[in-house]
Amino acid sequence: MYYSDYLQLNSILNAQDLESDKQGKHAHDEMLFIIIHQSYELWFKQILFETKSVYDILAKEEINDNSPELQVAVNRLHRVTEILRVLVDKVTILETMSAQDFLDFRDLLRPASGFQSMQFKVLETLLGLKIEERHGQEYFTSQLRSEDAKSIYTLAKETTLLQLVNNWLERMPYFSESFWHEGNHFFDHYRAAYAQSLGEGEKQNMQAFDELFMGENLDGRKLSLKARRAALFIMLYRDYPILQNPYRIMNLLLDIDELLATWRWRHMNMVHRMIGNRSGTGGSTGKGYLREAAMKHYIFQEFAELTSFLVERSKFPQLPPTLEAKLGFTR
Repeated sequence: MYYSDYLQLNSILNAQDLESDKQGKHAHDEMLFIIIHQSYELWFKQILFETKSVYDILAKEEINDNSPELQVAVNRLHRVTEILRVLVDKVTILETMSAQDFLDFRDLLRPASGFQSMQFKVLETLLGLKIEERHGQEYFTSQLRSEDAKSIYTLAKETTLLQLVNNWLERMPYFSESFWHEGNHFFDHYRAAYAQSLGEGEKQNMQAFDELFMGENLDGRKLSLKARRAALFIMLYRDYPILQNPYRIMNLLLDIDELLATWRWRHMNMVHRMIGNRSGTGGSTGKGYLREAAMKHYIFQEFAELTSFLVERSKFPQLPPTLEAKLGFTR
């Protein structure tokens, strides 16, 4: 095996055709622009590769939380977060190009746009961003080829990673009567502890607590009652061995959300520097669209909202000995 053959470098390193050169007016920074976006797409491919493998683990009918598979899922989600950190930093390299440098070739790109990145659309959809939740739906597929638009709408009908996580949380047995006898349920104790922890200006939080953890009303929420209860329990008792990986998975999903939002904000600010208030090459409103998408396109925000309902460790309900034994190492 030869290095350049294995990596197919002849194909990769000869995949930069400058439109400005074809038009006979060389724009030096177009090379940077192409390589940055090609490298983004390569990293998107790796992110999808890792995410789909985690998807396959959580899609199984039976998941053993003591098996190595859950640790594998944690490691791969962590890899995704590290790649996203790199992608956020790559904006800094693109910002070495000035607005005038970009203008030298910008009009040659129309109507091509990063908004046409199929891999990024697939990633958002696979994670759990629904079409009806997107900002600027009139732009969502308007600039895509028909076959690409069709594939995205088909994917949107499939089960998302967020739904698989919800199903995985639902089957966790921490509130079974085998641990808590009737009339002595965990959330009866925890509700009282939470009420005592609230200051005078926070008493209205009890209504939200009851809606989220004591009733069945979903009210358009992505996590079911069982999943919300399990997620809060995991956050509270995450130091027990069997809950450490479930907690890390939820935390890594929040990291992914935060890093995607950070990337969108960096992208928005870069666009503002480069084109001001002009429209994007793909027909969107430019900075305005990116700002609204950054604010609206959170996928795992319901996990973040659970932190509103935490109490200090000294107020945690005492776990039944049988449940505590299940959460520890096998004896």
